[in-house]
Amino acid sequence: MGCLVSTPKDSGGNRRRPGNIGEVSVYVPGLRIPKSVDFFQSLGGHLSKTLVERLTALRTRIVVMAGQEAPTITRTRRKTATQHGGSTLADLHQALEDYLPVLLGLVTDGSQLQYKVQFIWVNQEDDAEETAMFNAWYEVLSVLHLMAMLLLSQANLLLLPRTSADGYQPKVSEESRRASIDIFLKGAGYLDCAVRHVLPQLPSELRRNLPVDLAEGVLRALCLQALGQGVDIQLGMAIDSTKATLAVKRRLACEMVKYWQQAQDNIMNLPLSNGWGEKHRLFIKWKYIEAKAAAYYYHGLILDEGNTEKSHGMAVAALQAADEYFKESKRACEVFNAAHPLSRNPPLWGTMKYLSEKIPKDTSSKVRINRDLYSYEKIMETAPTLPDFALALKPDEYQLPPADPSWNENVQLSHIGINQVNHDKR
Repeated sequence: MGCLVSTPKDSGGNRRRPGNIGEVSVYVPGLRIPKSVDFFQSLGGHLSKTLVERLTALRTRIVVMAGQEAPTITRTRRKTATQHGGSTLADLHQALEDYLPVLLGLVTDGSQLQYKVQFIWVNQEDDAEETAMFNAWYEVLSVLHLMAMLLLSQANLLLLPRTSADGYQPKVSEESRRASIDIFLKGAGYLDCAVRHVLPQLPSELRRNLPVDLAEGVLRALCLQALGQGVDIQLGMAIDSTKATLAVKRRLACEMVKYWQQAQDNIMNLPLSNGWGEKHRLFIKWKYIEAKAAAYYYHGLILDEGNTEKSHGMAVAALQAADEYFKESKRACEVFNAAHPLSRNPPLWGTMKYLSEKIPKDTSSKVRINRDLYSYEKIMETAPTLPDFALALKPDEYQLPPADPSWNENVQLSHIGINQVNHDKR
């Protein structure tokens, strides 16, 4: 059950897209925006007036906030203080958390109320401008997706270098880096819950007709992106640590490759043809290549510690591959930034700042042959296989909250009403 309505992309102006999203450390493929619904018309005869008013107030708050913030929230800017003392990101996220338990009352115990309301959301990555469905699980899925996108936006702000108090070049504080890892895991938890516990609640026909923003492949890719960027931060912190061994750094770099590879595998065959969607694909491609440069670099350094001619030869091949992937990643980065909406790199910091200096230097010092004799294809053919490590970073375990207690009051009121009717008949 659940009727689907998709509005073509040329139908109106609900979808507002910035021409430039500024500096990007963490790519967020736009924010889907909810449109107003009339709960009184759909549920007025089924729920108490108090509960319908609460649903209306909670969702209207989200509609207003998302409508105001979505066109600008993905642009580069610092957290903006609001009259409540928080940030726009945090306030919108809190509004969604407040709404979710009340919304879940519509789907509790397979209630038929889940099919009474038509929920409408404006898409970003899909060709269809908006998608409407008479299914409350579609609304739950959309809420979890938006909560995750807000966290990725928050992580992006944390990971944009700031000018330090001592006047030296911009950097990202260790506090911000640690906080961003927690945010990545939390956001991945929302997306993992969406894939494992919410998507299966939708009939197969509706799942096939979901906008590409909410396709299983996109949700999985976003989850893996969050984990991959979390490992990237861990690697940067390991690079800064005097206690982290080469083996630790290689393992983190190799794990990062696997996260980005899986993200690419999930997204590569999806119809991401418009601005946000195509840019999303390009971001994952860039980060996958960048991760391979890091992994081959550390693999090469460890191989070079061997005392045999064979290990030295393999180290040279690995470092050559790292150098080629590093050059390719810079080209992929330029393609990503040039794709609409336009973007730019923040000042280099962390993992890639270190590797941008070390990879060319160490490769040239280790490679004692005329590298002009080797083509890109030849280098990649001779590159040793990267070690395969189990993925250590996992999404936070997020569970949907129980339905709000106000639903129990509504059930009690319903029983009182039925008993009153039966008493009047007698």
